[in-house]
Amino acid sequence: MPYNRGMPKTLAELTAEMHAFVAAKGWYGPDSRRPQTPRNIAASLAIEAAEVLELYQWGEPDPADLPDGLAGELADVALYLMQLASVTGIDLEQAIAAKLRLNYGRQWDEPTS
Repeated sequence: MPYNRGMPKTLAELTAEMHAFVAAKGWYGPDSRRPQTPRNIAASLAIEAAEVLELYQWGEPDPADLPDGLAGELADVALYLMQLASVTGIDLEQAIAAKLRLNYGRQWDEPTS
């Protein structure tokens, strides 16, 4: 199923489209050369996150060069994040909301003893 560029997508809709893409490539098949295990997806997520960092490796990049490269790398990170949450049974929307609630009660700037 090719990507539908219609209305903005919800996280659930994007996750469904990501699964459709992975399935269309045959990567969920038992003989896939790219087994979609939680471990492999987590490794891919870390690799893609490192590619975001690589854009800043030697200092601040030229802002004119950044948007396309950064957008693509952030999209890769988001896709692997959604896939990892989905295949491990984590409701990412609920997890994010719970983490935000927790973080509102945290203090980061308090002195340590």
